Amino acid sequence: QPDYNFANAPAFDILIVPGGPGSRTEMYNKKMIKWVQERMKTVDIMASVCTGSLILAEAELLNGKTVTTHWNSYDRLEKDYPKLKVKRDIKFVDEGKIVTSGGISAGINMSFHLVKRLLGKETAEHTAKLMEYDIVVE
Repeated sequence: QPDYNFANAPAFDILIVPGGPGSRTEMYNKKMIKWVQERMKTVDIMASVCTGSLILAEAELLNGKTVTTHWNSYDRLEKDYPKLKVKRDIKFVDEGKIVTSGGISAGINMSFHLVKRLLGKETAEHTAKLMEYDIVVE
């Protein structure tokens, strides 16, 4: 059982919206969309992995932004949400308060980017080394 729900979740500095098959259903969950919209007002960073971008797009948080998603959802994101710009064949896009990534492994690249952004390049590189993850932190 979860410790928290929409009604009693604590404040977050970073909220990462996951994707996957459930996101295609949850993007129409009005209660979730409203919660994500409300959280956008208080988080420092709102991020998505994979098709979590569909939830952010449905919440109208990506309007006017350049974003990415899983390669299999590029066309859907462009077609259904014309107020955003989809960047293809890239691991992640950082638009400041909004950061989106491609599929699952691209979310790892985005996570290292966030570690670098928040804690510095050395910490990101050290973390990658500890994980034996081959990445060049730029």
